[in-house]
Amino acid sequence: MTTTTLSPSIPADWRDFLALTKPRVMRSVVFTGLCGMLVAPVALPPAIAFTAILAIALAAGAAGTLNQWYESDIDALMKRTAKRPLAAGRMDRDSALHFGVGVGVFSVLLMGLVVNLIAAAFLAVSILFYVVIYTIGLKRYTPQNIVIGGAAGAFPPMIGWVAATGSLSLLPILMFSLIFLWTPPHSWALALLIRDDYAKGGVPMMPVVAGARTTRWQMLGYAVAMAVVAIAPWPLGLAGGFYGVVASIASAVFVGLTVWVVAVAAPTPATMKPERVLFVYSIGYILAMFAALVVDRWMV
Repeated sequence: MTTTTLSPSIPADWRDFLALTKPRVMRSVVFTGLCGMLVAPVALPPAIAFTAILAIALAAGAAGTLNQWYESDIDALMKRTAKRPLAAGRMDRDSALHFGVGVGVFSVLLMGLVVNLIAAAFLAVSILFYVVIYTIGLKRYTPQNIVIGGAAGAFPPMIGWVAATGSLSLLPILMFSLIFLWTPPHSWALALLIRDDYAKGGVPMMPVVAGARTTRWQMLGYAVAMAVVAIAPWPLGLAGGFYGVVASIASAVFVGLTVWVVAVAAPTPATMKPERVLFVYSIGYILAMFAALVVDRWMV
């Protein structure tokens, strides 16, 4: 990683600090964390529940900030990320580092002081996992970066559950596993579309290192395993029929789209590339799974 600090040509403003937090990722983290809290058997007082979700959001923002701080050299090389505040030279690295560390520490303290210490511990681990294990330890060195690193994005529903109950059980572990197994086909679908961009940035994503064919087959393996985990709460008695039907249909479509990705290797129009269709569907899929779990719990 380069340690050169660029002098910002344009002063950073609040929008740049917001961009550092990766708002789109933060929304997904908050949503899955909230769902983990809502399906828990214990209902938190509104003020404490709000504080827990705020802490999760701040932690996600801190992790995103520190990720961009460390990867500013890579971001500057890739078209998809070149306009980020650090990559574009609108902010100095020290400001981003201080902001990320400060927000991260505050989020953990807030969770520990207002909610409970176990949830705070899980929150701290999730930040450290994303920054140290994924960003620093894996991203630049192995095509398995997104597989192992996917655990970082899978923590929120467990944190939401632990915030409400103070302990773990099988359902939040399955929620964690669902996101963990969903991440490779979701991320590699995008990587197949922008493989050249990753290659330019020197990021050893699976399509860059192993090729498209191997990546597609591995996506299918993860999609099948994900579908099994997604449906599992129903036969295990952890969710009812509504969730079971939604999970079964949505997961079958996901696997079907992944089979399409494997089968169609020939060039296709950009708007109809199976990888693009799968990537877009995968975003709605994971949100639908967690929303269905909450609705199913409320129907009991």
